[in-house]
Amino acid sequence: MSLQSQANPHQRSIFERFPFIPALGILVVLMVLNGVAEPNSMSYGAITGLTKTYLALMFLAVAQSIVVFSSDIDLSVGAILSLVNVVVVVLIERLGGGPSAVLLSCFAGILVGTLCGVFNGFVVVGLRLQPIVATFATGIVFTGLALWVLPVAGMPVPQSFWRTYGGRMLDIPFVFYIVAALGLLIWLAVKTKYIIQVMAVGDNRLAAYQSGLPVTRIRITAYALCGMLSAVAALCIIGDTASGDPVVGNAMTLYSVAAVVLGGTALSGGSGSMLGSAIGALIIGLINSFVFFAGITSEWQNFAQGVAVLVALMAGVLVTRRISK
Repeated sequence: MSLQSQANPHQRSIFERFPFIPALGILVVLMVLNGVAEPNSMSYGAITGLTKTYLALMFLAVAQSIVVFSSDIDLSVGAILSLVNVVVVVLIERLGGGPSAVLLSCFAGILVGTLCGVFNGFVVVGLRLQPIVATFATGIVFTGLALWVLPVAGMPVPQSFWRTYGGRMLDIPFVFYIVAALGLLIWLAVKTKYIIQVMAVGDNRLAAYQSGLPVTRIRITAYALCGMLSAVAALCIIGDTASGDPVVGNAMTLYSVAAVVLGGTALSGGSGSMLGSAIGALIIGLINSFVFFAGITSEWQNFAQGVAVLVALMAGVLVTRRISK
């Protein structure tokens, strides 16, 4: 047996345990490219700004990955984000804008997001509809509700909200505390029995059912958690933009799916990494930054961003396939 064939099982075990490793490599390459294109882009302040802007997408990607683990998908996450965004902003304004109003509105927003996720779970699992079609339809419903709550973008939030999000605590940017909380949440989640059960359902739904797992409850819970984390992403958007927008999440749904795939999670379900999904969101952010710093004209920026994301996806897939052989 050759040395290469002896090493392959070890390599496969490492990449099966840590499927986000290729994404981490792509992230490092993009950081270097950004640093070459614009040296100041890798400064402490610039990294803080990048994190602040794409923290919502990180939460949204983690939310999406939980559903994808079970071999489902949620195309309404952006609409849930938009709905929670306007609900929180309007509630803060209606309740007077004080600290208690802000806290109550944030909890109400998280509740709204969770209920949207439960509704998605009922439609997909209870009615046995195709997830991609059902959540696309519910996304339209949620967008309609968001436009009903706040027809036009605007209605600024209190300064205390966005100053806290963009401020510092103990001379450390507040967004880094949120990132640390997200990392802790991921670390705790992967140690739970529930994540193992979700993976089992995604890997082989029939076998999971025959082994006695409550498949229906597991899948609905995945959608509920997805909705809850989408609501947290909405709070990050409010902190970043300091206002409400009923369509702010429209473009973020497909970005969340791309981030999940970039992070090493298979859309077929049964394997993946929430940490990889968060890294995938940062990859998208760095791609967008690089396209801007490279001086590409505005009419070509969307094209360049799409090509760059496609190249990153292909690179991750090729590395994974090569290792698995």
